[in-house]
Amino acid sequence: MKKIRVMITGIAGKMGQELVRTVAQQKDMLLVAGCDISQVGKDAGEMCGIDAIGVIIEMDLGVTLREVRPDVVCDFTYGEALRKNLPLYLENRVNMVIGTTGLTPEELKKLEDECQQREIGCLVAPNFAIGAVLMMQFAQKASQYMERAEIIEFHHPQKKDAPSGTAIKTAEGIIEAKDRAYEEKSFELLPGSRGGRLGTVNIHSVRLSGFVASQEVIFGGEGQTLTIRHDSLSRVSFMPGVLLAIRKIAKNKHFYYGLDKIMKL
Repeated sequence: MKKIRVMITGIAGKMGQELVRTVAQQKDMLLVAGCDISQVGKDAGEMCGIDAIGVIIEMDLGVTLREVRPDVVCDFTYGEALRKNLPLYLENRVNMVIGTTGLTPEELKKLEDECQQREIGCLVAPNFAIGAVLMMQFAQKASQYMERAEIIEFHHPQKKDAPSGTAIKTAEGIIEAKDRAYEEKSFELLPGSRGGRLGTVNIHSVRLSGFVASQEVIFGGEGQTLTIRHDSLSRVSFMPGVLLAIRKIAKNKHFYYGLDKIMKL
C-alpha cells in the first residue's frame, strides 16, 4: 500500500507535535518532513515525547519542499507565517491542509483560484474538531427559528487572532441562514463591551489560561434562550478531522473551505 507522504509546517507547536504523534500511528501515512523556526535539528519524534522517527526538523521551507516532495503539507503556524509559506506551497504544487487562521475572504478567494489553476488540492478549516463542525451546523439550523444570536469564544492566551476563525465561520453561517435588520439599543459605557460584530451577530473573545478551544452560541427568543456549546478539552480532539482532511486532499485536487465540506452531514 502506497503511504501518504506528510509534511508538517509549524511542527514544534502544540498542534504540530500532536500531529506528529498521530501521523506516526497511521498505517497509511508516513511523516517525511517538518519545518519550524524552533527545535531545528532535533528529531521530530523525540521532540514530542515518542521514539525517534528519523525526521529532523528543518528551518528552510523552500529547500525542504523541493527535496522531500511531500504528498500533503499541513500548516499549523500563524497568519503572517502562512502568507509567506503559501507562495512556496503553490510553487511546488503541493497539496495543502491549512489549520492556520487569519486569512481574509479576499486572500481565501485568491488561494482558491491559484489552487484551481495549478490543480492543487487544498482544505482550509478554522476548526478540525468534528464536534465543532456539528456545533456550527446546529447553530445555522437554530438561527432559522430564534430571534438572534451572540457568540462567546474561549481560547488560550497564545492564540494570536481574535475573534477565532470558528466564531467568524459560525456567524457567517447564521447570517446566511437568516440575516435580518437588528437595532442595537444598548449603550457601551466601556467601548468594546458588546464585543465585535459581524452582520447581526455580536462576537466576544476570551483569552485565558486553562482553555484550549471552546465556543458558545447563545440564541434569544420570546421568553426563551438556547445555548449550543462545544469544548475541545485537548488538541487530540482535532486529530480525526485533520486525518480526514489529509486523506481527502491526497486524492482530490479541489479547494475546500471548512471541514464540513468533506463530511457527510
